[in-house]
Amino acid sequence: MATTSDIRNGLTIVLNGELYRIIEFLHVKPGKGSAFVRTKLKGITNGKVIQHTFPAGSRIEIASVEARPHQFLYKDDMGYHFMNMNTYEQISLPEEQIDGYEFLKEGENVMIIFHADTETPLYAEVPQHVILEVTYTEPGVKGDTATNALKPATLETGTTIKVPLFIKKGDKIKVDTRKKAYIERAK
Repeated sequence: MATTSDIRNGLTIVLNGELYRIIEFLHVKPGKGSAFVRTKLKGITNGKVIQHTFPAGSRIEIASVEARPHQFLYKDDMGYHFMNMNTYEQISLPEEQIDGYEFLKEGENVMIIFHADTETPLYAEVPQHVILEVTYTEPGVKGDTATNALKPATLETGTTIKVPLFIKKGDKIKVDTRKKAYIERAK
């Protein structure tokens, strides 16, 4: 068993018999009273985000999970299909188990997290930054760059995000899959 001092983002824990992944946490030491850890947890099975507060020093149960590299193959009505990079076995996951599924393109490498005891896939982690091509965006107006104005752009995966006015169709851009936001032009 671990304690609240072991809490970190991305850690998978068991709470009330359910598996949760820690999205955010904050150690709080008020001037009066005892310290505590405020967390935001995402349910692995249902995808719900809840808030939970742990008293400082309390015991938490860390779930035994394993990350394995997989490659995204394709999407169909059965879900998203991945191939294990080591054994070439294929598995499919539903959309709810993939954070950032809207940024997946064929051939993209992801990490699939498995429950080590039961060998069941829990969720897939898309890389934090991906490079995608802009397939459609309105042309920018020349001289309209005084402000940090943004415009919508459709990416090769079909997702629409906001980009600066100077981005045009055909540009490759770097996207943050966690924040679903433009970072920079790809080099």
